[in-house]
Amino acid sequence: MFSLYLTGDKETDDKSVLEYLSLLLENGKDSLDAISSLSNVSALLKWYVPSLNWLGFYIARGDELVLGPFQGEPACNLIPFSRGVCGKCARERKTVVVKDVELFPGHIACSSSSKSEIVVPLIKNERLFGVLDVDSPIKDRFGEEEANFFEKAVSLISSSFIAEYLKELCERE
Repeated sequence: MFSLYLTGDKETDDKSVLEYLSLLLENGKDSLDAISSLSNVSALLKWYVPSLNWLGFYIARGDELVLGPFQGEPACNLIPFSRGVCGKCARERKTVVVKDVELFPGHIACSSSSKSEIVVPLIKNERLFGVLDVDSPIKDRFGEEEANFFEKAVSLISSSFIAEYLKELCERE
């Protein structure tokens, strides 16, 4: 397996983490491999990005999001597209950055320790498969730099074998 060594240089370390993430996404054969890979990806990203209290995936099913692999406190099982930051991201299919969750209308407080949030959609061939949801206990934690990094990570996920298996999960009733 690939070894991950951080240098302290953000650009170099981002590149190394994304390369490692790519390796975690290789060789999947079925939906269990997809869940396993997403679990490892959530662990890697939460380990690498400082000042997070929650990072995980919600999988699209109909007009709601279902909790997937994550790192952090227990979370909401279902989020309708009509509510919260994750719902807005799913509806609009674009990254949503919230500097202060208390000021976001309709914010769903799965954890009272979350103060800011970024949510990135997982899309392949114009189809939404889910979202990457990231929370921090620090207000104004996320900006353009974090958005770019998480969007690159999600792009790797969306272009991997996982997208096909998420499609199957999305179509289950």
